Amino acid sequence: MKRHLLLLWLVAVAATAAWANWPQAPLPENTRADRVVVRKTARMLDLYRGANLLRSYSVSLGHTPQGAKRQAGDGKTPEGDYRLDYRKLDSAFHRALHISYPAPRDAAAAKARGVDPGGQVMIHGMKNGLGWLGRAHLAVDWTNGCVAVTDREIEEILRVVPDGTAIRIEP
Repeated sequence: MKRHLLLLWLVAVAATAAWANWPQAPLPENTRADRVVVRKTARMLDLYRGANLLRSYSVSLGHTPQGAKRQAGDGKTPEGDYRLDYRKLDSAFHRALHISYPAPRDAAAAKARGVDPGGQVMIHGMKNGLGWLGRAHLAVDWTNGCVAVTDREIEEILRVVPDGTAIRIEP
């Protein structure tokens, strides 16, 4: 009986590892997105070209995802309209696209409350060295307010999303 349970456990672990790292067919090389939408409640990041949905990715968010980011350290992912203003290839995470948070409205609101609005909000891959987790990272919201995808997915997003692209982060 113990041998059967061990075998069942090993099969379950292997199946989970395969699912967590099974690649999607890549978007065609010439694909360019002109808009990104993050739907926090659905835990999805969508790439668009005009009205056409190019691809959707499941994401992990800040560890306290409900509500808009109001200050540094609150664990929330911002909500609103921003830009993906630069890429960070030497990140502590596998590649990253910077979100232009805080916008002037965010900074002014935080200043009025007497708090630091926070910053360095990114779309990024896994923490360096943990890329093998693949989609298993989706089991929990674990970032400090960023939007996390797998390493393979951030590579594709970096390839198809130019700097300056609009991003809307919805509740």
